[in-house]
Amino acid sequence: MAEGLSSLDAALGLLKLLSQQGGPVGLSEIAREAGMPASKAHRYLASFMAAGLVSQAGRSGKYDLGPGAVALGVAGMARMELVNRTADALPELVEQTGLTALLSVWGNAGATVVRWERAPRFVVTTLGLGTVMPLLNSASGRAFLAWAPEAVVSGRLAEELALEPGRDAAVLAAEVRAAGYAQVSGDLIPGLAAISAPVLDWQGEIGAAVTLYGTDPVICGADRAEVAALKTFCAGLSAV
Repeated sequence: MAEGLSSLDAALGLLKLLSQQGGPVGLSEIAREAGMPASKAHRYLASFMAAGLVSQAGRSGKYDLGPGAVALGVAGMARMELVNRTADALPELVEQTGLTALLSVWGNAGATVVRWERAPRFVVTTLGLGTVMPLLNSASGRAFLAWAPEAVVSGRLAEELALEPGRDAAVLAAEVRAAGYAQVSGDLIPGLAAISAPVLDWQGEIGAAVTLYGTDPVICGADRAEVAALKTFCAGLSAV
């Protein structure tokens, strides 16, 4: 029994180590970091792959977290008290504004959608639970860019800036903080406009982003009732 628990601890430690990497890693690197023979690490990884917790890139053969691990992470985050309180209150915001709402939290891959609340006039999109929103070109992502600690978003931000080297993320974050909300119109999905504000934890850092979206770009205006409702809603749920 003790041996079985020891093996479980080793396996879970390997999975935790993989979750802390900045991206896919090779078997030798994983084994070295875990302090175990490569053959043993490979057996654990094979089991995790069978369970969907780990995936392996085709050509490189490197390992990364799989969809099962992402699903577990999303489920765990969705249970957090702040997230739960916010999710439970979303129907009120949707009723007040007539817009569809989504709730995002920061996961291993970035700003991740964990809850939808659809308005009567729901707009069909490719977005869904588990969707990871870009930092620079989505309202949800910009909320995290503005209110999350730099160390949290730096890895994801570097990846996006590599694709858009001309963007000034610091200026964008400052503009969002000054406005008190983020907004995009057609930046992520043509024909859709979105506004997003943070629910802050007791440290004043973003715990979740609440986003409203629709097809009319006028909702993004600073003087709009939808923006005021969103900011009031998030402020009322924040711990600061």
